[in-house]
Amino acid sequence: MKKSILVLTLLIGALSSKALDANISYSTFKSADGNYIEVYLHFVAQTMKYKLLPDSTLQASAEVVITFKKNGAIVKFDKYILSSPASRQPQDFVDLKRYGLENGDYKIEVSVADVNDPESTKRYDQTFKLDFSEERVYQSDILLLASLRKMKEGEASSPLAKGGYIFEPLPSQFYDKFCDKLIFYDEIYDTDKLVGEDFLVSYRVLHKNGQKSVKAIGTVHKKRSPAGVVPFLQQIDISKLLSGNYELLVEVKNRKGDLLSKKSISFQRSNPFINTTREQVAEGVDNLENEFVADLSLEELRYSLKAIAMQIDDTDGKLLNTIIAEKKEKAMRLYLFSFWARESPTDPEGAYRNYMKVAKAIDEKFGGGFGYGFETDRGYIYMKYGVPNDIVTNETEQSAPPYQMWFYNEFPQTGQNNVKFLFYNPSLSTNGYVLLHSNARGEVNNPRWEVELYSNAPGTGDVDPIDGTSVKGGMGRHARRLWESY
Repeated sequence: MKKSILVLTLLIGALSSKALDANISYSTFKSADGNYIEVYLHFVAQTMKYKLLPDSTLQASAEVVITFKKNGAIVKFDKYILSSPASRQPQDFVDLKRYGLENGDYKIEVSVADVNDPESTKRYDQTFKLDFSEERVYQSDILLLASLRKMKEGEASSPLAKGGYIFEPLPSQFYDKFCDKLIFYDEIYDTDKLVGEDFLVSYRVLHKNGQKSVKAIGTVHKKRSPAGVVPFLQQIDISKLLSGNYELLVEVKNRKGDLLSKKSISFQRSNPFINTTREQVAEGVDNLENEFVADLSLEELRYSLKAIAMQIDDTDGKLLNTIIAEKKEKAMRLYLFSFWARESPTDPEGAYRNYMKVAKAIDEKFGGGFGYGFETDRGYIYMKYGVPNDIVTNETEQSAPPYQMWFYNEFPQTGQNNVKFLFYNPSLSTNGYVLLHSNARGEVNNPRWEVELYSNAPGTGDVDPIDGTSVKGGMGRHARRLWESY
């Protein structure tokens, strides 16, 4: 028990060693009851001091003061204590507050302080304008979301609840390397009175390069019907978006194409591994302590590297074999991480774990002899090209050893259709199948496959030992017919 308390004490102390990091932002909206502003607060757990509760859980608390000023005078004031959910492990926490305000020019001032470390504070202030008149079409501010999910039972009173969903705002308008989607929310007002017919909402992402903006993601158009409030919730794939500064632009136009309203919001994207070679990824990695490869044992590293061998070209394959043979952990971790960071820049760990599930299943299915199952010919082809559309197995043909044919209707790796692989088991050992022939470009192509398959069958001795490519048809010899029937 004393050891547990010591660990918790050290943890609490370590978490409070950094200055308070709280992201504060806002969005303005309009409703039937009037204008309102939403204020979003996101607290980073590692920068707060946690208190140990009687049940051995941890909790942080912050004093929040929010002030709205108009012409220098305070028009709205709020002060409250916000506590994080009690948990075994410290975790970031968020809050949202809504305040009704009339049209006008305002200044918002927010100050937050760590209740358990009062000298750890942060202040924020910003001017803004509310101008939701009924003379033209207006939009709310664009809200970028870190996550979106359907509301569960009992969450209707959550400050993050809106329209049957839980909206978690994105802190700092920043998308890191693990993000592959941009989710945003916008509202369009009074189109029922001012438009009266279906209209278009268009959005696009622009790359901000100095004073210039270049289209990074093409314009998407959505038709909407008029209403007092038209909610607009969309998702954009940003997995291929390079690192840099961007702007999301949302425009409202009538059927004639006349611009009725527009809103924009800036955001940053970090995508360090997109469009890079594995060597460039490796050069850009300073520390792997926070990456998934840091937790892998030496044996797991070796196993994982062998599992990707069929995905590597010949030049890289020599390097990979050297790294595996030398068993230098740092080099093994770096190679494995750089491979998956290149394959899946936004989620290398997810791509790795999904791939290894397949590798382990193939190892179990085709293993049993020397090496791993994915190192056998069938395992290698499966891991390299995926599951075939059809498999024909013949283990009872007396004229030939057991053989198996795999058929792929489409083969995007080489741009071919109707690709075939023939495996046979001349040793008759468990999972002893070897690749005899294929019509896939770059794979074993053996014109004499039928001769070799039936080499021990009676009545095949008159085949030309050098140029012969087929054998005479005979009772029970089905391989040629099967091969040509697909």
